[in-house]
Amino acid sequence: MQTTNTPLPKSRLQIEFKLPPERLTKAIGLAVGRLGRQARVPGFRPGKAPRVMLERVLGPTAIMDEAVEQLIDDAFREAMREQDLVPLTSPEVEVTQSEEGKPLIFKAVVQVRPEVALGDYDHFSFKPEIKAVDETMVEQVLDELRDGQATLEPVTDRGGEKGDYAVISFVGTRDGAAFDGGSSERMPLILGEDRLIPGFEDHLMGAGKGEEREFDIVFPEDYQEESLRGQTAHFKVTIKELRHKAMPEANDEFARSVGKFDDLAALTTELRKRLEVNALDHARHEFADKIIEYAVANATVELPDVLIDQEVEVMHDELRSALARQGISEEAYLKVVSKTEEEIHAEFRPQAEKRVKTLLVLSEIAKATGVEVPEKDVDGEIDRARSRYATNPNLMRYFESERGRNYIRSTFRRSRTVEQLVDEWLAAHPESPRLPHLEDSEESSPVTGASAEATASIGATDPGSLTPETAAPTGA
Repeated sequence: MQTTNTPLPKSRLQIEFKLPPERLTKAIGLAVGRLGRQARVPGFRPGKAPRVMLERVLGPTAIMDEAVEQLIDDAFREAMREQDLVPLTSPEVEVTQSEEGKPLIFKAVVQVRPEVALGDYDHFSFKPEIKAVDETMVEQVLDELRDGQATLEPVTDRGGEKGDYAVISFVGTRDGAAFDGGSSERMPLILGEDRLIPGFEDHLMGAGKGEEREFDIVFPEDYQEESLRGQTAHFKVTIKELRHKAMPEANDEFARSVGKFDDLAALTTELRKRLEVNALDHARHEFADKIIEYAVANATVELPDVLIDQEVEVMHDELRSALARQGISEEAYLKVVSKTEEEIHAEFRPQAEKRVKTLLVLSEIAKATGVEVPEKDVDGEIDRARSRYATNPNLMRYFESERGRNYIRSTFRRSRTVEQLVDEWLAAHPESPRLPHLEDSEESSPVTGASAEATASIGATDPGSLTPETAAPTGA
C-alpha cells in the first residue's frame, strides 16, 4: 500500500491511497462470500451462489461496491495505525480508480489529532506572590462572623438608611391606571440594593415605620418587562416594617460562642493563622495559573473545529446547569439577554478555543514529563461518581465507560503535571516561601464540578485523552 499525506489547515489531513490490484481481487472474493451468505438466490444455498448469479440478483456493481467500501475502511485503519494518527471524524472519501486488475486509488480527508509543538514551559522568570495578612483582613473576617450572628431589631428613633431591612406596600399607576406587577401588600427589601427599579429605594431613605411616600419614576430602557421600558409610573409606598442589623459586640463572650476559644485574642489568633494558610494556598493556585498561561502562550497548535465545537457544547451545558440551579429556563434567559443560541455559541467560541488549547498543551507536557495516573486512582473517582450521581444514570454510564475513564485519567494527569511543575520550581528555589498543598477536596476531583457534569452530559471526548484507541469511528 502506498500513501501520500498532504497537511491541510486546522489539523486536517489528505491521504492519497494506492492499493495493489491483488488486494482488490482478494476483497472482491471476500465480498462475494459475505453477500452470498446474506442474499437469497433461487436454486442456491446461502453462501454457495456464484458471483454472476449474485450480480443478477443484487445488481452489477453490488459486489465491487461492497469490496471497495470494505477495502477502503481496512486501508484507512491500517494507515492510521501505522502513522500513529488519531482521526477525530470519519473520513471524506473520493475514489478515483476502482477497476478489477488495476490498483485501487482513492483519497481521504480527515481531521486528526493536532500536533502540539511545545515551547518553554518551566524556565519562567515570575515568582509566587503571597499576599500579606494584616489586621484589617482579620477584622473583616471577624466582622463576617459577627454578621452571621446578627439579629434584626426594630428601628424606632430614625428614618430608613442604607442597609436597613424594610417591608413595604405599594401601588403603582400609569396615567392613573394600575398595571400588572405594579402593586404589593408586603414586599421585603434591603434599602440601597436597588433590587426593584433603579432609583426606587432612594425615595424611601429617611422614611420611618408607617410613613408614606409618593413619587414618579421612569423605568429603564432595558427593563425586563418590555411594555414598561422607558415608561413613567407613579408610586404610593408605605413603610410597614423597618429593622436594622444589630451585630454582637466583639468580645470574649462572642469568641466563646463561635468555637472553643478562651477569649477574643485566641479567636483572632486562629483567624490570622487561617488567613495565612489561605494566602499560601491562593498564591500556589495563582502561581500554577501563571505557569499554565506561560506554557500555553509558548506552544503552537492548530485547533480542529470539531474539538472547539465540542467545547462550545460543554460550555453551553454548563450555562444550562447554572440557570437551572437558579430556577431559570434557557428560553427565558435568551429572551432577557435578547440573544439566539447561535449568538451565545459565537460568544463562547474564543473561550472554548482557549480551553481546548490549554487541555492539549497540558496533556502534551504530561506526556513529555512522564506523568502517569494509577488505575486505582481512576477507580476511586468512579466510585465517587457512583455515590454522587446515584440518581443520574446517564452521567454514571459516561464515567463508567472507557471514554469517561479516559476523561478522569487525563484530568488527573493535567492537574498533577501542573503541581509537579510548581513543586520542581519550589525545590529549585529554596529561598522562596513554601507553598504546601491543602488537603484534597471535591473541588479537585475530576468527576465533580460544572465542567465535569457538562462533559459527561454530552458524552464529550477529552481532547487530552485522544489516542488511536479513543479515536472517532473510521467507517468510510
